[in-house]
Parts: sequence; structure tokens; C-alpha cells
Amino acid sequence: MTIDKAPFGRTGHQSSRVIYGAAAFWAMPAEKASGVLDTALAAGVNHIDTAAAYGDSELALAPWLQTHRADVFLATKTGDRDGDGARRSLEKSLERLGVDHVDLIQLHNLVEDHEWDVAFRPDGAVAALAKARDEGLTRFIGVTGHGLRIAGMHSRSLGRFDFDSVLLPYNFALLNQHPGYRHDVEALLETCAERNVAVQTIKAVARRRWPEGDDGRHFSWYEPLDDGGAISRAVRYVLSNPQVFLNTSSDARLLEPTLDAANSPEATTRPSDDELQADVDTHGIQPLFDGAALERI
Repeated sequence: MTIDKAPFGRTGHQSSRVIYGAAAFWAMPAEKASGVLDTALAAGVNHIDTAAAYGDSELALAPWLQTHRADVFLATKTGDRDGDGARRSLEKSLERLGVDHVDLIQLHNLVEDHEWDVAFRPDGAVAALAKARDEGLTRFIGVTGHGLRIAGMHSRSLGRFDFDSVLLPYNFALLNQHPGYRHDVEALLETCAERNVAVQTIKAVARRRWPEGDDGRHFSWYEPLDDGGAISRAVRYVLSNPQVFLNTSSDARLLEPTLDAANSPEATTRPSDDELQADVDTHGIQPLFDGAALERI
């Protein structure tokens, strides 16, 4: 079996329901990254998501893209809000990736009011990226974010500009324990369905924040699940919603169990609330975001 594909919004691309989150390549050697990408591609993954801020991720992708550019939908992000900065960021990303265009450029974590105002000025990032799209440097424009305010902010952003995609946190514990966030997500999903906007999700296999004082070696800023059954159920919870895509964890060790779950006959079968709540209780799953700390991660 290979991972199911679905239309990525109005882009015309049939993207794998699992998108490779290349934050995992932050400090990974390019040779090792190429092997990981070969594994993902063989499993059916045909969409890669990176960012200018992900350490050396774009550089690690470049050698593999030399021979596989046509095999994947390629997305990156910029954290700049002013137009000149966003343009420079995109051009630098193209140079680092070794490509002449990306399929999707995204405004990274657009959640703060003052940054939102700058991004939407006539000389802001949105106008600059729209011009870059007209020039062929990108095909589509999206917006991403984290925290409990982001679903509402995405709705606000879509009211101002016709973005092609959004990205936000989505998992059972988060939606179950924060009804206000769930309400905002449901409203956003309705808007995206009406306007054919692609919806990407992150933090599917998040367990909790790292315990205070933990100084072990980490491959993501949060502690991921480490139980195969719980990972499978968390992945299935996301994929059971046909509207959304799942972006893989920055911890590359989670790739194999995520792909296994996505390739299973039950991949799109939603676990019961009792099963999901049992995982919350057994593994101490806690929402990463609380409306205060870490909203900008």
C-alpha cells in the first residue's frame, strides 16, 4: 500500500495525506536526509514542507532535489513581515534549495496583531509574495501558525487575502480540552471547504512539553509519543478527517511509525473517543498550547 493522496486545495496537485515536515533536517547531514527522503518517497509521500528558519533544512534538501524536484510539491516559509524582507527570504530559500521556484511560500506563524498589520500593508510581505508569484518564483501562497489563537487569525487572514493553504495544530487532546480552539478550528475548516483552501495540520503525535529540568537530547521542542499504538491512533485521528493533511514531526524517528499508520488498512478509520482518551490518560498527553506560554513556537 501507499499513502492516500488528495487534492491540495485549489492547487491542482494530488498531495499525499502525509506531508514530510523537513524541520527534521535542522542539523541533519544532507546524505542522511536524502536517505530519509527516499524512504518517504517510496511510501508515497510527494509533498515536502520546510522553512527558512529550519536551520540547515533547505541546504540538506538541495542535493536530493537535484534529481527529485519533479517528484514533489515543495513548500517553504518566511518569517519576514515587510515586503523587502519577505522577497529576500524567498530568493535566499530558492538559492539554498537549488531551485528556480517553490510550489508554495508561506507566511510563517502569522499570529501577532502588530505583525499582521505589517504583513498586510501595501509594502508588506503579502503584496511582495503576490508579486513573486506573478513572476513565477512561487506558484501559491499560504499562511501558518501555532497556538490557540491561530485558527481565528487564519480566518481573519483569509478575510483579507485569498491564501491557498493554512497550517495549524490539530490533535485529539488539543481539540478536546480547548473547546474555544475547537470552535475556531471548525469555523476555519468550513471557510476552507467553501473556498477550496488546503488545510495542513501539525503536532499530531505530540505528547506534552518536555518536563522542566529535562536536559536529554531532543529532536523536537516538545516530547512526542513513543508508543506505537498511541502513535497509530493519533495519526488515524487526523487522517480520518478527509479535509486535512498531516505534517510529520521534526523528530525523524517518528517518520517510520507515522508512515506505517498512514499505510495501514485502518489509516482513515477514526479511533473511538474512549480509545483516544485512554491514550491521553495512559501516556499523560497534554495540549502544548494554553493561550500563553509557547504560543510563538
